[in-house]
Amino acid sequence: MIHNYVIISITVLLSVMILVMIGQKLKVAYPIFLVIAGLLISFIPGMPRVEIEPDLVFLIFLPPILFEAAWFTSWQDFHKWRKQIFSMAFGLVFLTSIVVAYLSSSIIPGLTVAMGFLLGGVNSPPDAVAATSVLKHMKIPKKITSILEGESLINDASSLIVFKFALAAVISGQFIFRDAVQDFFIMAIGGIAIGIAIGFLFGALLRIIPSNSNIDTIITLIVPYIMYVGAEHFHFSGVLSVVAGGLLMSYNSHCYLSHTSRIQSGNVWSVLIFLMNTIIFILIGLELPVVVSAMKEYTISEGIFYSIVIGGAIILTRIIYSYALMYFPRLCSKELRLKVPKPDWREPFIISFAAMRGVVSLAAALSIPAFLPNGEAFPHRNIILFVTFVIILITLVGQGLLLSPILKLLKINDAGSEIPEEKQEIILMRKLKETALHKLDSDFSELAEKNSMVGYQKHKLENDVMMMTDKAQCMASTGDYARVMSENKEVLRQIIQAQRNELHRMKREKIFDDHVMRTIEMQLDFDEAKITGFTHG
Repeated sequence: MIHNYVIISITVLLSVMILVMIGQKLKVAYPIFLVIAGLLISFIPGMPRVEIEPDLVFLIFLPPILFEAAWFTSWQDFHKWRKQIFSMAFGLVFLTSIVVAYLSSSIIPGLTVAMGFLLGGVNSPPDAVAATSVLKHMKIPKKITSILEGESLINDASSLIVFKFALAAVISGQFIFRDAVQDFFIMAIGGIAIGIAIGFLFGALLRIIPSNSNIDTIITLIVPYIMYVGAEHFHFSGVLSVVAGGLLMSYNSHCYLSHTSRIQSGNVWSVLIFLMNTIIFILIGLELPVVVSAMKEYTISEGIFYSIVIGGAIILTRIIYSYALMYFPRLCSKELRLKVPKPDWREPFIISFAAMRGVVSLAAALSIPAFLPNGEAFPHRNIILFVTFVIILITLVGQGLLLSPILKLLKINDAGSEIPEEKQEIILMRKLKETALHKLDSDFSELAEKNSMVGYQKHKLENDVMMMTDKAQCMASTGDYARVMSENKEVLRQIIQAQRNELHRMKREKIFDDHVMRTIEMQLDFDEAKITGFTHG
């Protein structure tokens, strides 16, 4: 029995990786391609039904995905666009829930407003993984990416809180607004407090107790689960706990993680999150038979009609809200109109169109109990599940595939950023090199004359500073800079490849230890990564 499970697991993972490679070959973002592939696979005769277990998503997948997203989120960008992020993550979620609640209760026979809020809470949050994966290889302004990533970190918490209150209202038959608002703030503040406390605790633990890169990496894998479970145990927001703790630990990581720990944990996290994401999106597609089989009170055509109307309302609400958020403050303040440049009308549209629903929405819908406490079937659970599934397809597959041609049509670029990232990198590196050179001159000048190795480091730093200065001057002419850098990268790549070929030749001669050979090969890998950049799948 165990052997069968192992064989099935290996087969599934291998199949998913092959599908991802095919998607890359076709230049389709893997979340979109995997959902489509899962849908097609579900039509194969004899294919066993695969049902997503909601607890599996919320407990196993959600904490590490949120923690990784928080860890790599720019705290500076998050703080810079905090007003828009929090407004989208809370205000838009609540507005979307209200719109969906009243619209769905008016067009779906028998659906109450409370059940409509349940549907709204499920479908209001865009999916973090889908948006970042689809936008990853598209040229869009950094501001848009920062807002979308920041919003997706928090909106799961607000939507799940709406979902919980709506579910309680349907089950109990009563809803007290004042109590709901009070409970909302308690859940949010409590979750943030627990996340920060656990982040401080483990940060102090790693600083005080000696460890190594293996231990550090394992602890970073465990911490998000402790944050999530700890907050949920006290009925607080586990999502906000993980996000707050992840942001805190990321910001202070230099205090307790060594360079080897950062490299190793970064690689481990990259593989883990990629694996989780691929499994999640293939499961969404494979869920089709489960969703369709539940449609007993409504026809498929009715369900599709409800889904298109509600999905269209969700998209339209987001577009209107995004434009209002950008232009309404300018209409109300003459001072703002004079001081702040006129915003680009294309930005709100892209922020709206890049909002795709994903596995959190589907898991929330599946977590609706099949029966009420009195033993009766939960009313309209099947249509809520079906509408959620179709909205995920509309936003993820439909909007995801249209996003690239729309970006090309709008011709939007990142011209609004103050200093290009490449220039910032040159300025920072030159300052660090100058700091190192100053340290050598002030504290080790005599040693540099006596010790050839220290002297070599001094000459190397002097050459590096000169190179950085030349780079900065070369950037004044964009064409020359691009040509010079391209030629330089190509030369360095060929040099490293020649070194790699020689290393493999010596490896075949079996003169040097394999451990030493692997160490040198890893150093070549790092040298090449400095040229090509580190990529995270």
